[in-house]
Amino acid sequence: MNIRANNIDIEVQDSHPDGQSRHRPVVLLIMGLAMQLTAWPPSLIKALVDAGYRVICFDNRDIGLSQHFDSLGTPSLIWASLKYRMRMPIKPPYRLEDMAADAVGVLDALHIQRAHIVGVSMGGMIAQRVAIAAPERVASLTSIMSTSGARGLPEARPAVLKALLGKPKSSDLQDVLAYNMQLFKAIGSPGFPMAEAELKERVLVGLRRNYHPSGAVRQMLAIAADVTRARQLEKIAAPTLVLHGKADPLVPFGCGVDTAKRIAGSRLVGIEGMGHDLPPGVVQQLLANMLPFLAQQVQPAQAQAATSSQAMSA
Repeated sequence: MNIRANNIDIEVQDSHPDGQSRHRPVVLLIMGLAMQLTAWPPSLIKALVDAGYRVICFDNRDIGLSQHFDSLGTPSLIWASLKYRMRMPIKPPYRLEDMAADAVGVLDALHIQRAHIVGVSMGGMIAQRVAIAAPERVASLTSIMSTSGARGLPEARPAVLKALLGKPKSSDLQDVLAYNMQLFKAIGSPGFPMAEAELKERVLVGLRRNYHPSGAVRQMLAIAADVTRARQLEKIAAPTLVLHGKADPLVPFGCGVDTAKRIAGSRLVGIEGMGHDLPPGVVQQLLANMLPFLAQQVQPAQAQAATSSQAMSA
């Protein structure tokens, strides 16, 4: 369904849209760079729903069926990269703070006061921004395969960066499919290889739903321009779980280590063989850590709610 959130149109998927979910704690899933809400594996969503959660995911701005911002133009990645390396300010069409406001806007539109915020890659950066800007809305934070954005952290392998910044030979579906298959293989999990047919089907689902490369470029600039987030992570007080693959070739494990160090009381879990994707084996590893972590946050809240209710009845 498409809703109005933060004054823009956002496409949302809600596991319980009928309003019969007021007693279910909410998990808000935020996807990464250029990825649509359909990139969340159904098995992950089902496991969360079966565990008693209301699960909401959405297309970030400029991607999928949410509002596109083509009127803002397509920036030059080469020029932005040079500015970043020279420590010159980058002026993106919009910022990660704006994307975080979109996420809070989704909660507002659905009349949700608090949620467990889970973000993958760029989605983890947005989730961090939500926890910084709106702590009262965050029951917990789970940052997956993400980074603080601090200077000097380990960088992507050159071959992976080349694949990420490359382009399809043409706009023909087969050329776009081939490019994306090559990219996902480059960033994939060596310990949890995905079958060729399954990977192809996942990529095709996204391409057939929407393909918007200029939106991905604007999102990249929002990431590059966010140079203050690392220093602000110390403000996060929400219970935090940092999950990161030890074989991540795009956002190396050291980035997850750094994120966890900057958030007081956070828990870091490194996953052997995990790269920068969500194959079935990785999903199982994530859930094995996420479900107990979320349950630890939910149980005290339920106990507090029960105590408050008893006090009001007395």
